[in-house]
Amino acid sequence: MASNRYCIIMAGGSSTRFWPLSKSTSPKQFLDILGTGKTFIQSTYERFCQIIPKENIYVVTNEKYRDLLVNQLPELKEEQILLEPIRRNTAPCIAYACYKLLNIDPEANIVVTPADHLILNESKFLKTVESALSYTENHDALMTLGIHPNRAETAYGYIQINAEEQVDKHEHTYKVKTFTEKPNIELAKVFVDSGEFYWNSGIFVWNLKSILNALSENLPEIDSLFRDGVGIYNSPKEKDFIANIYSLCRSISIDFGVMEKAQNVYVKCADFGWSDVGSWASLFQVSPKKGRGNAEIGDNIITYNTSNCIISNKSDKMLVVQGLNDYIVAQTDQATMIIPKSNEKEVKNIVADVSNLSKEFI
Repeated sequence: MASNRYCIIMAGGSSTRFWPLSKSTSPKQFLDILGTGKTFIQSTYERFCQIIPKENIYVVTNEKYRDLLVNQLPELKEEQILLEPIRRNTAPCIAYACYKLLNIDPEANIVVTPADHLILNESKFLKTVESALSYTENHDALMTLGIHPNRAETAYGYIQINAEEQVDKHEHTYKVKTFTEKPNIELAKVFVDSGEFYWNSGIFVWNLKSILNALSENLPEIDSLFRDGVGIYNSPKEKDFIANIYSLCRSISIDFGVMEKAQNVYVKCADFGWSDVGSWASLFQVSPKKGRGNAEIGDNIITYNTSNCIISNKSDKMLVVQGLNDYIVAQTDQATMIIPKSNEKEVKNIVADVSNLSKEFI
């Protein structure tokens, strides 16, 4: 493994889209939602340990998730854990990690990844990442991984390639023409039919110099805040410094703040069985199906005359379901939710109503 290769895992989100499994105190990245015996962040960490030295893997998360992180990844050293005092989206998160790495290795070649994605073909994924790293090591390039779409999906962002600007000797790597945030279904169908658009995975590869230059050019106000910490990172003063500047940072994504503006943005297109597993519907899509098309996760589940449902039991209780079609059924020790899959967007409102009733359940 190249000693100058690093991985930054972003694990600060507080998604409640998987309520009642996911709560503000135990978000998706720290749960075994797939029923594999490992949490998302454990799977992500172990995946990158195959191509990145363990000591070069850093995790950025919220202060309140520190204990969860330490319990699930006890091999991480204290200096590999970056704690955010408040959430400010991905641009400040990445700026923090990259300026911390500047004090450690100015020649760092970095892959940045969310903590909570599903990768079905790990060997193909790792080869794709290594190919991207081999390019960014010697080129001024901001690279993202694009996923070949197999359906018109409105939950993902899209990347349009410039087919006339393919990177020499790097198969399926192109200059990016446009980024589009989550489109409506009609536009998503046009994108997929065109063959020029790929899903935006949110996984990035670049060398340290390139991303710091891009932050300086495109997000100067955020860049200057973190640049002022050079000489403070990796010292006892870092925590207080970070607490102060995060309160001054605006919340902005790296996609909107940098990737959609920079001129040296490339996409490596691949298909390695990727999903961000961002909703109950996407979990249903990637889960194995039993009789009548049901996805059952957990034990002690019995169904009768039930079809095309996702049924998750994360409790010691028996869960019996009869006569449902296209429903989400999720049970924990504290709560049970039963809603049509077509009403999944209502989960956000449900969580708000439950919160008003009692904070204990969210």
